[in-house]
Amino acid sequence: MENTALLLIDIQNDYFPEGRFELDRCDAAATQARAALDFFRERGLPVIHVRHESPQPGATFFLPGTPGAEIHPRVAPRPGEAVVLKHFPNSFRETDLQERLRTLEVKHLVVVGMMTLMCVDATVRAAADLGYTVTVLGDACAARSLEFQGQSVPAPQVHAAFLAALGMGYARVLPTADFLAQAGR
Repeated sequence: MENTALLLIDIQNDYFPEGRFELDRCDAAATQARAALDFFRERGLPVIHVRHESPQPGATFFLPGTPGAEIHPRVAPRPGEAVVLKHFPNSFRETDLQERLRTLEVKHLVVVGMMTLMCVDATVRAAADLGYTVTVLGDACAARSLEFQGQSVPAPQVHAAFLAALGMGYARVLPTADFLAQAGR
């Protein structure tokens, strides 16, 4: 686990029930993300939270200053844990994430978060392109249904398709329990 950090992407209130952009299985994903977070905290390994705000005109969720833009209490940062604020799906774009990882000498990222089809996907691909080894804990991520050319694509299929694509060359994709067992929980 040397040179490994946990990256929690956008596990924010607006994605949960009563939020402005609810995802499928967000509660289950947050529970798995918390298990990974506990593992990293217990071992004193680096943890970086990523929080998205949407200051663009017309944005409907993650609005600055709203409770929906706050990190969900289940995975809330502790004092001293890094929080990276972003405004784009890719957590590296126009943030200090790469500099933080460089300072910590991180070579391997373990990724959990929301949305599998957008911010998780964009960040994982960017991380791999930047030379990081990436592990995605698939059951600690959540997605939503999509529409394409009049066809409805259910959230579980969206989630599976994006994880399958990431697993083809950008990341190792595992269930949280398998990762924890392999990492020596």
